[in-house]
Amino acid sequence: MLQATREKLIDYLSKSKNLLISLWEKEILISTEDPYKIEVNTNDLSLFQMILDGLDREGLGFEMFIEEFSLKMAEQRVNDSINIGTFVYNVNIGRSIIYHHLLESDFTKEEIQESIKIIDSFFDKFLLYSVSYFTEEKNKIIEEKTQFIDSTHKDRLTLLGQMTSSFIHEFRNPLTSVQGFIQLLKAEDPSIKYLDIISSELEQLNFRISQFLLLSKKELIGKEKSSFSLNELIDEVLIFLYPSILDSKVKVIRETFDHVHLFGYVDEIRQVLINIIFNAIDVLTQYREDPTIEIISSLSHNKHVVIEISNNGPMIPDQMLKSIFEPFVTTKTLGTGLGLFVCREIIEKHKGRLICESSKEKTIFRMTMPIPSHTKASE
Repeated sequence: MLQATREKLIDYLSKSKNLLISLWEKEILISTEDPYKIEVNTNDLSLFQMILDGLDREGLGFEMFIEEFSLKMAEQRVNDSINIGTFVYNVNIGRSIIYHHLLESDFTKEEIQESIKIIDSFFDKFLLYSVSYFTEEKNKIIEEKTQFIDSTHKDRLTLLGQMTSSFIHEFRNPLTSVQGFIQLLKAEDPSIKYLDIISSELEQLNFRISQFLLLSKKELIGKEKSSFSLNELIDEVLIFLYPSILDSKVKVIRETFDHVHLFGYVDEIRQVLINIIFNAIDVLTQYREDPTIEIISSLSHNKHVVIEISNNGPMIPDQMLKSIFEPFVTTKTLGTGLGLFVCREIIEKHKGRLICESSKEKTIFRMTMPIPSHTKASE
């Protein structure tokens, strides 16, 4: 029964070939931008001929035959700008036309059912091979383009980093000289006004320079890690920021452990604390009449110290919270957008973690830092 139906179908398609292809060509979609638009009609004829030729083949021979033709067709689609959906649509138009004319033929119901199964087998396998190959090749092209873009972007960032580092180093040299002469003036005549203010402002400028240098990874040269007291460091930071705290009328609540020591670059951790607390002061002066900053430290499993710096300023929107640690993201008119990015880089370099949580009640910056093994418990 199957072989007889197959032979009858071959005879029917051979006699109806020109009519079916003509109807097929009228229904297909062809883009004016398709570089293979001249070949589309030829491809329809080839696909139809493939069905006829394939009807005489079975098993492995059929699989190899249809796969070879599918890859050729898909390769053309990869090189054009036409959506693969158009290609699939055009192929299925041919399937529908063949179905329609089979229903109007003198085939019996059983023969039509068998013929449709045979035709579906051709079209399904053809689309499977074609779309699979098309997808693989398109993914390769996208991957190559992405790699090229990434490589170009990295090259530009490297060049920008080198230029910035060189410029900042040149800028820092005279700054160091100015700071040195300020110290000499203090020693010679402590009564000179505003030297402390000038020195403080120069320290802030030096911190900004350090932020840029950290991006180029050159700031570590000549620096050494050391063990330092967290409590003493917080004392230094609050003393340094005292003029700003006093001027802004910020209430500072502090709950910290004694005898907790960390190991790392103390000047970098100092700048992280300064940056986060100073940002809080800046926000609170604009939005609150009862500005409050809380600095709380706690131990986690006697292996880490958790430092929470919170403020009762406005809630940070969720969208901003997701990108708050990204470079060049800032809400300040004159901000660089590097402060929090560098803070996170510093904490992660010290094997720690820095996160931010924000609600209507408060915004918390939470640092988790490892405690050196020789300072745990015993102290």
